[in-house]
Amino acid sequence: QSRRSEKGVWGSVSLSKTVFLTLCLFQALHQLYYDPNIENKNLAQKWLMQAQVSPQAWQFCWVLLRPEKVPEIQYFGASALHTKISRYWGDIPAEQYDTLKTQLFSQIARFASGSKIVLTRLCVALASLALNMMPEAWPGAVSEMVRMFQEEGGEVDGRARCLALLELLTVLPEEFQTSRLPQYRKGQVRGALGREWTAVYPLLQQLLRQPDSPPLVKARVLKCLSSWVLLDVPLNESEGLVEASFTALADPELFDTAVEAIVNTISQPDSQRYVNTLLKLVPQVLQLQEQLRDAVQNGDMETSHGICRIAVSLGENHSRALLEQVEHWQSFLALVNMIMFCTGIPGHYPVNETTSSLTLTFWYTLQDDIMSFEAEKQAVYLQVYRPVYFQLVDVLLHKAQFPSDEEYASWSSDEKEQFRIYRVDISDTLMYVYEMLGAELLSNLYDKLGRLLTNTEPTTTWQHTEALLYGFQSIAETIDVNYSDVIPGLIGLIPRININNVQLADTVMFTIGALAEWLADHPVMLSSVLPLVLQALGNPDLSVSSVSTLKKICRECKYDLPPYANNIVAVSQEVLIKQIHKTSQCMWLMQALGFLLSALPVEEILRNLHSLITPYIQQLEKLAGETPNPSNKLAIIHILGLLSNLFTTLDITKQEEESGENAPPIKSVPPQTGPNPVVVVLQQVFALIQTVLSKWLNDSQVVEAVCAIFEKSVKTLLHDFAPMVSQLSEMLGQMYSTIPQASALDLTRQMVHIFASETNHFPPIKALFELVTSVTLTIFQQGSHVLCSLPDLFLSESLDVKAVFHCGNHRLFNVVKQKKKHKSLTAVLFVQAIGGQSSRSLMDQFAEVLFCLNKHCFALLTVWLKEALRSPGFPSSRVSDEQKDTFSQQVLRERVNKRRVKDIVKEFTLVCRGLHGTEYAADY
Repeated sequence: QSRRSEKGVWGSVSLSKTVFLTLCLFQALHQLYYDPNIENKNLAQKWLMQAQVSPQAWQFCWVLLRPEKVPEIQYFGASALHTKISRYWGDIPAEQYDTLKTQLFSQIARFASGSKIVLTRLCVALASLALNMMPEAWPGAVSEMVRMFQEEGGEVDGRARCLALLELLTVLPEEFQTSRLPQYRKGQVRGALGREWTAVYPLLQQLLRQPDSPPLVKARVLKCLSSWVLLDVPLNESEGLVEASFTALADPELFDTAVEAIVNTISQPDSQRYVNTLLKLVPQVLQLQEQLRDAVQNGDMETSHGICRIAVSLGENHSRALLEQVEHWQSFLALVNMIMFCTGIPGHYPVNETTSSLTLTFWYTLQDDIMSFEAEKQAVYLQVYRPVYFQLVDVLLHKAQFPSDEEYASWSSDEKEQFRIYRVDISDTLMYVYEMLGAELLSNLYDKLGRLLTNTEPTTTWQHTEALLYGFQSIAETIDVNYSDVIPGLIGLIPRININNVQLADTVMFTIGALAEWLADHPVMLSSVLPLVLQALGNPDLSVSSVSTLKKICRECKYDLPPYANNIVAVSQEVLIKQIHKTSQCMWLMQALGFLLSALPVEEILRNLHSLITPYIQQLEKLAGETPNPSNKLAIIHILGLLSNLFTTLDITKQEEESGENAPPIKSVPPQTGPNPVVVVLQQVFALIQTVLSKWLNDSQVVEAVCAIFEKSVKTLLHDFAPMVSQLSEMLGQMYSTIPQASALDLTRQMVHIFASETNHFPPIKALFELVTSVTLTIFQQGSHVLCSLPDLFLSESLDVKAVFHCGNHRLFNVVKQKKKHKSLTAVLFVQAIGGQSSRSLMDQFAEVLFCLNKHCFALLTVWLKEALRSPGFPSSRVSDEQKDTFSQQVLRERVNKRRVKDIVKEFTLVCRGLHGTEYAADY
């Protein structure tokens, strides 16, 4: 080219610079696609992204699109063009719009027979251009697109032009969804696009119904429909296309895209307004039942899945609208039954089928819609749909059944996990259905279980029994079944179950656990089920279910368990010693024992504690004498964890209030006297714990395990922990001053919250607080909220208040409100806030303290400001005396507007730092 530069939309950039940049682009693209070095690829990608948004992109994008370039380079050119149009629209002069539009049309026509990925990017670029020009600068944009591509001429054949037009029409609504248009413009453009549907609909209708249209064209038509319905095209205006889409379901090549088109169309929220159209769709969906059954029979999961999606979409999105069409109740009921077939589709999820899970939400929706009607209307619908929901329960329990042992063993771990989640979804659905069916559902389940267990024929499999129990468990876990008259019978049936399978045993355990609250009200039944639970404790395969069930029973029924306490403790000790359970289940078991022991007299608690923990204390003594290594570290942490979990739930202080409020007189326990058993044990092992710490103080996990014992005990016992305060405070101080650790800080915070307000315990707590503060201020902020409620701690003469404030403690103003005459705060506030030595990110906090001082200590603040700002060169040599006076006056004037004080402080700190008026300050 002879010109030295190009003007207009392409900017004013020298051609020599553009040529050089283009050469660099070729090199960077080659590096991105072909260089094996990942660092070089990343570097090239970063540079290319910068080049895409550069002013030169207007020139090089057309060069990169030349026919002789490889598709990778052409693709980058098209992407750069789209980036410039979509993100830098303001760079384009209005007089260049038509030129750019013409060039894009030309490029799309050229690539209609070329690379598909480049064509798509060019279509997206033209779509972005259209969206930015609509409606004023390019009215009737879509109509023009259709007309341009329908015109004969050029070297591009009709089929290629048709596909290019469909691609353009498909990406246009998609580009609108992700466009960066301002909100007011989005509304205008959406309206304009909606009006253009009249130009799109006839084209799509013609292509879809035309007998000689190739399958590829029809597939693109269906994809285009899916895209346009996202613009809330009225359902009645796309009715013909939806009908044609149903016809396309018979063609295997079009099936998937037809399903997407139908589902997207009927799922639009606005479509429920068009009831007449919806009513026409119901028979079309019902006509798919034969195709659905054939697909199921032939194992065609893709087809059955797609048809199910269509049925569920119609039912789920429009159940209320269709329910209200009373004269069409039979056709809707037929649709519901079709969805029921999909729910109960043969095979085990997820190995033989993946369809049934799609339907579960529909049953929630239908139930909600029925139950939302007024009482008289609801009664009519319940007459029709209660039997349907009873059938649903049978179907769900059948789907929840485990496969045969051999088949289940062949499943992968991922398949087993998917099946577990699927059963949880079924459980949630059953729980929800109970709200409609009520007690009759439990009776129904009980009758079936009774018949199964009393059936003398050997046809019953454990899977049937397990599924029915799972149904009970699903409901009892979340619904109050205390009133149910079938639970006693269920408890009576459980011992009759022949438990010869791990899955069945697990469900038996979880069912007993779900009934723990009922057992608390009917303790006479404990003797029927407790032996089963204790027996299961010895089976490692039942670890989670048996331990969690025992924990629930001990928590809910503890006042009825003293007769069983010795047996429970003995069995628990045995399984703990044998190390049958994993660590987490061992911790649960100790929590269960804590609940159990809480209901016993102190003497019995101490006796059981001695028996229970002595072996661990002896083991800990042995470990404490060994040289630290990874093996004994794990053992130490395990023992400390057992103790902390035991002390988490061992709480005798609740005996009197719980027995008084909830329990019958026979359960009442005499008030306990003497020291708390937990405190007795802690005092006995305190020296041993110190010995452990002396060797493991530099190991955060061991320290955390030690602190957890005391932290959980403090949380449980509260003020009953008082006898330990002094020695624990001393130990914490020694720990923290040697090696500061977060777990020790958390325990300190807990101690301060509970005991700092008590006169007897204030001295050791105060000493601990001072030591923690002075040792490390970098982590002080984690515990700073204690100052809000306990400002007396802040008055300690030996506390480095200045350093505390340097940590950015934005809660300090709460202290200021309460302690107006604490003069040591003066230097803190102004050396740090005004001097510019602290992070600018803290200025809002400093401003809040100033505002609070001004509000609560106005007279003192006046004096402090005058004194602090009097020194020459303070807080910065960059501020004059006049600026300091202005700052002081501005602050003192603002006693209401906190936001204004923050602005004053920010402005003054910028002056102090020499940043006022800079670009850096503009971002501040």
